[in-house]
Amino acid sequence: MPLDSSDFPEEVQVAFFIFSFLSDNWDGMSGTYLGKDWTQCNQLFELYEIENKKETLFFMKLYENVIVSYKAEESEKKRKAEERKAKSAGGGNKYTHNVRG
Repeated sequence: MPLDSSDFPEEVQVAFFIFSFLSDNWDGMSGTYLGKDWTQCNQLFELYEIENKKETLFFMKLYENVIVSYKAEESEKKRKAEERKAKSAGGGNKYTHNVRG
């Protein structure tokens, strides 16, 4: 059974909560996920009166590393699947005979 956010301690739940408000950064050319935009983090800590900012930030960064790794793995799987599909559809190497006449 997958974990739910309520399965974690309160400090981790707060980190998930604040993390969800941060916007995502994507590479415009490749569409690669780059992680969260952390510029609003301090304002969110102030707004929600987070007492232990260091601990919350630690869990947020830990969670981000998991998310970035997962998205990179998924992207790599998708890329390899597309390569296999292109090769099987005739997109592989084509050899011709060199005929002199």
